[in-house]
Amino acid sequence: MRVLILGGDGYLGWPTAMHFAAHGNEVVVVDNGAKRQWEQEVGGTPLWDVPTLQRRVRTWNSMRQTQIKMRFGDITNYHFLCDKVFGPFKPEVIVHYAEQPSAPYSMGGIREAAYTQFNNVIGTLNVIGAMQKYAPDAHLIKLGTMGEYGTPNIDIEEGWLELEHNGRRDRVLYPKRAGSWYHQSKVHDSHNIEFACRVWGLRATDLNQGVVYGIDTEETASHPELRTSFHYDAVFGTVINRFCVQAVAGVPLTVYGKGGQTRGYLNIKDTLRCVELAAKNPAEPGEFRVFNQFTEQFSVLQLAEMVKAAAHLFIQVSIAHVENPRVEAEDHYYNAKNTSLLSLGLKPHLLTKGVLAKMIEKIQRDKRLIDTEIIHPKVRWKMEK
Repeated sequence: MRVLILGGDGYLGWPTAMHFAAHGNEVVVVDNGAKRQWEQEVGGTPLWDVPTLQRRVRTWNSMRQTQIKMRFGDITNYHFLCDKVFGPFKPEVIVHYAEQPSAPYSMGGIREAAYTQFNNVIGTLNVIGAMQKYAPDAHLIKLGTMGEYGTPNIDIEEGWLELEHNGRRDRVLYPKRAGSWYHQSKVHDSHNIEFACRVWGLRATDLNQGVVYGIDTEETASHPELRTSFHYDAVFGTVINRFCVQAVAGVPLTVYGKGGQTRGYLNIKDTLRCVELAAKNPAEPGEFRVFNQFTEQFSVLQLAEMVKAAAHLFIQVSIAHVENPRVEAEDHYYNAKNTSLLSLGLKPHLLTKGVLAKMIEKIQRDKRLIDTEIIHPKVRWKMEK
């Protein structure tokens, strides 16, 4: 297949590009380098240095028969997207990661909120516009987030809800209650893509992804120059990755509030498999399909206890309950469905003590690289008046 990876420099985008190329697909990656600028802005550089995208592409192409091609540019520029990407390449599959991915970053102030909304919403609108013009039969695989749903007091279905009201029934998009300006941008994306499918007849799969953890995939582990970014800071670092680094650094694991916040989680290897399964089993023309992409559910406190137990073989770890900088329910009902990807053949990599121990052991070998100043949260959801 001709596979277009938008956001190909990122934690997920780069491993996805290599995964598709390794399986014989024609791959083009697009990025504008913005993530590296955001990292510098907040001081949240990855634990290990990450070669530039250009350098990683060159390294991959020198090692493998199936080449990866690169286009450098911003998808909020519609002309670039049409003239340099969609027009010449005419992709059959579009994997869209090219968004500002951090809830804390989006809550840093009105500037960050507005930037996140513009970058994510306008970028996605341009993608579906270019798709309609140059690749109307292609399949869009969009990385959404489980955070779109919030924490409703009913079961979370996969994107749609069968509703009965005043004796009549209908199938409607599941109600969304986003937890940040970032998550709100994802809600807008979902509604816009559904509209494009319904009106233009496009086909799309919205992967409402849980929180991703992990350091390596098969391809990133094959050469040091092919590594992906591993963040542990309070802005871009996801919670399991952050807890593992805190354990090694001797910093108490920062559990926000009571730690009862429950979410879905998955290994980075499963992210690649989920995207591959969606690509191999595309939505129908006019279909807006939603898969809840996670494999397990944990509370934050459960995760902290699991990391503490796994680290016990190497180091003594403590847990600290800190004031929650976010506005969120800490005690809540949470039961999300995730059957679609499992039915397509997903065999999950589960979070075990052994998995966590391997992560901790690898981080410990480079303990000297850890910057403890970037671990603690500085962004608060409630803006000062």
